[in-house]
Amino acid sequence: MADIILGIESSCDDTSAAVIRDGYLLSNVIASQEVHRSFGGVVPELASRAHELNIVPVVSEALRRAGLAPSDLSAIAFTRGPGLLGSLLVGTSFAKALSLSLNIPMVMVNHLQGHVLADFVKEEGKENRHPAFPYLCLLVSGGNSQIVRVDSPLEFTILGRTIDDAVGEAFDKCSKMLGLGYPGGPIIDRLAKNGDPERFAFTKPRVPGLDYSFSGVKTSLLYFVRDEMAKDPMFLENNKEDICASFQKTLIDILMGKLVRAAKETGIREVTMGGGVSANSALRARLADEGRRRRWNVYIPEFKFTTDNAAMIAIAGYYRYLAGERTSLDVAPVSRESDFE
Repeated sequence: MADIILGIESSCDDTSAAVIRDGYLLSNVIASQEVHRSFGGVVPELASRAHELNIVPVVSEALRRAGLAPSDLSAIAFTRGPGLLGSLLVGTSFAKALSLSLNIPMVMVNHLQGHVLADFVKEEGKENRHPAFPYLCLLVSGGNSQIVRVDSPLEFTILGRTIDDAVGEAFDKCSKMLGLGYPGGPIIDRLAKNGDPERFAFTKPRVPGLDYSFSGVKTSLLYFVRDEMAKDPMFLENNKEDICASFQKTLIDILMGKLVRAAKETGIREVTMGGGVSANSALRARLADEGRRRRWNVYIPEFKFTTDNAAMIAIAGYYRYLAGERTSLDVAPVSRESDFE
C-alpha cells in the first residue's frame, strides 16, 4: 500500500501544500503574499490573516492536482517551527482539524530540516540525484545561516551558524540601505550581474571555527555609501551595480570560506545547499565551481525547492512517518524551536 503524505507549510508568508506518494511529488502549490512588498518586509499580522484565507483553497488544489481525495492520505506533515507564530498556528490548526476528520496521524516537521532534505524530493521522469550520507548542507535563508552535517534523514548536526544576522537578512538590509526594494536578494542578484564584483572591498569578519557573522559587512556597506555620498550625491545612482556585485561577492566569499573549511575538517565530499538564498545565481555558480575544483559531489536544488514550499515538508515528514514518528493533537507551534529537535 502506498504511503501518501500531505505536506503543509505556513512558517512565514507563503501558504503551501504538497502531496508525496512513496517519495515522489504529485503536487506542490504555493500562494504568495504580495501585500508585504509595500512595507519593506513581512508583517506578521497580515501574514497570518492571509494564511487563513489561503489554506483551504491551497490544500484543495494540491489534492486536485495530485488526483486524490482526502480519504487517500496516509498522514499529514506540517511545519511546527521555527517561524512566525501566528502563521504557524494557522497551518498547525488546519493539520489538527484534518487529522481528526480523517482519523489519520500527523507528523511535525522542523522547517529547517525541510530545507536540508529538499534534494530528496523525487519527480517522475527526472534524474532525481540526491546526496549520499553523510553530507554537508549550506543552509542559507532570511532567518538562518548554518553548515549542517546530515547523517540520515533524521540525524542532523550543526557545525556552524551565524552569531548575529543571517545572510538573507544582510541581502534585504543592503537593499533597503540602497533604496532598491524588497525582497532584497533577487534585486541585488539581478543588479550584480551587470556589475564588477572586484570594484569595492567590504569588511570580512574574523569569527573562529565554522560560525558566521554578517553584521559587520552591513555596517561596512553603510559607512562606505554614506562617506561616498557625502563627496558625490550621485555616487549611489552611478555605481549601484558595482556596489551590489561587490557586496554580494563579499557575502559569498564568507559563506564559501567556512563551507570549504568544514569539508576539509570532516572529509565529507557530498555537498548541497538549501534555503531561499540558495536561489542566488552567483552563489549557485560559486558552489558548482568549488565542487569541480575540489572534486566534491555537488547537489544544487531546483529553484522551486529553494523558497519555502510544502514539498520539502512532505518529504521530511515522509521519512519521519516511515520511522514511526507520530505527533499528538496537543502539540503547539513554536517560533524559535531549538535547532533540529
